Amino acid sequence: MNQSENSKKLNTFFNEEYNTLKSYVSSNLKSSINRDPEDIIQDVALKLFSSADRYSPISNVAGFVYRALKNKLIDIMRASTKSKVDYESHNEAKLIEFATLIYETPSDLYPEQMKQELKAAIINLKPNYRDIIIAIDFEGYTYKEIEQETGVPIGTLMSRRHRAISLLYKNLKNSINKK
Repeated sequence: MNQSENSKKLNTFFNEEYNTLKSYVSSNLKSSINRDPEDIIQDVALKLFSSADRYSPISNVAGFVYRALKNKLIDIMRASTKSKVDYESHNEAKLIEFATLIYETPSDLYPEQMKQELKAAIINLKPNYRDIIIAIDFEGYTYKEIEQETGVPIGTLMSRRHRAISLLYKNLKNSINKK
């Protein structure tokens, strides 16, 4: 298989400069972040190599790679500051919002038992359904972000979420009717 010129340049650069890249990433990571510099370099390299043919010819490989690493580090640091948010209260608010969607009543009418039933119902969903509900409705990811991370098309993700909400609605309505 004939390697593109960009792939060859990237390959040569990563082979020659790997230790320097590792030092660069290590020096820019805050000590509180538990990420391995090699994992970050591998993530960036994978993305660069997988789309090397889509770029115009790369004239400054070092600048190109370091810019990609810098952007990845910024993303990681942003994500780590997001994680400092009080998840308990954040998730409680998201649970109430989601309960409004499922139960179709004002959010101030949910006793603790209904919230617990909703949590249990979400946990008992098939993994694909549970994951999309948690990602979209609780963690605030967009369909586009999930598509980029997983490779699953947006339409499929939307269908899974719709089916998951339907199942939750059906299961919780049956639970309420049994009482």
